[in-house]
Formats: sequence, C-alpha cells, structure tokens
Amino acid sequence: VVQEVESGGGSVQAGGSLRLSCRASGHTYSTYCMGWFRQAPGKEREGIADIEGDGKTSYADSVKGRFTISQDDAKNTLYLQMNDLKPEDTAMYYCAVEPVSGGGGPCYTHPIFEIRSYWGPGTQVTVSA
Repeated sequence: VVQEVESGGGSVQAGGSLRLSCRASGHTYSTYCMGWFRQAPGKEREGIADIEGDGKTSYADSVKGRFTISQDDAKNTLYLQMNDLKPEDTAMYYCAVEPVSGGGGPCYTHPIFEIRSYWGPGTQVTVSA
C-alpha cells in the first residue's frame, strides 16, 4: 500500500514561492502517475500537475508557467516548485500516486483519483494579497 505524506506548505505573500514535497512510501510502480492536487475551502479537489513514469508532465492552465513538478531519482519523492503565488492558490495541497497513465493527456484526470478513498494529510498553502 502506497502512503503519501506532504510537506512544505506555509503562508506567503502574493508573488512569493514555496516548494512542496511528497514522500510516497511503498511506491514500486513502473508505470505510474504522480500528481499534485489541491482543495480550496468550499471547492472540490482539483488536479493541478502530474508526472508520469516516462517523465512526461502536465499542468492545469491555472498553474502553467508558475509551478514545476519534479521527482527524485528514486521516483518516490515528488516536488512542486510554486512561484509567483497568487491568493487563489490558497488551498490544502495533496499528492497521490497510482499505477495509471494519462494516455497522452493529463493523468491527474484519471478516474482512479476521483474514487480514491485515502489521501494523505495534505499541506496547507496560504497566499495573502
């Protein structure tokens, strides 16, 4: 069973930067999607970035050009470098890894992430104007 633990969140002013980390213990998938998701108060969880086993990355339009997803060489730690943060980025951020691919599109949209019953504790990001 893969367990994800997120860290690195905090409070910053608009225009600031944060780097989130996610340790995915137990992850031994050769084909996989590792994604970052976020949930703002009163809103549904949304996928914002992913990286697949072949290194392909995808980003939601809302974060493209500002956020960068990466992973370590062991492929069990995921990062999200967030630059030029905006108040609308305020949310709880989660990561998740599943043995799926995006089939050419963003893999964070795969239905498996919608039916997931377990999510890590998340890490809070708060951006003030």
